[in-house]
Amino acid sequence: MRLCANAGFELHLIRPLGFVLDDKRLRRAGLDYHEWARVHLHASLTDCLHALPDSRVFACTTKAQRSYAAPQYQAGDAFLFGPETRGLPMEVINSLPPEQRIRIPMQPNSRSLNLSNSAAIILYEAWRQLDFGGAT
Repeated sequence: MRLCANAGFELHLIRPLGFVLDDKRLRRAGLDYHEWARVHLHASLTDCLHALPDSRVFACTTKAQRSYAAPQYQAGDAFLFGPETRGLPMEVINSLPPEQRIRIPMQPNSRSLNLSNSAAIILYEAWRQLDFGGAT
């Protein structure tokens, strides 16, 4: 949420969530910047995709062959991450064309990065390609 607020990106969350999203719990977790984030909550992946009809959707997964740095990102692109514990389901990954499946290169036999680090790496590459639009 902080990452999206700082970069001016929208955050789309898809139920079921692995956490409770209420002001009291967010403040306790130190997420008092949530009032600056544009957060959208969706009942399902289908609902989320319907809310983003003009967006190219990229599946962010360790199972992709293409590096996250390879695409030429455009305003309106969306990045789909799965739960930190298991990632995106294969049926979701396979529903997107191979050029829209991206991964972060890592050393062999290493564990995958956590969700927040992965999101930051990919989001900042996309934002960099868009000349950090809106930044001060």
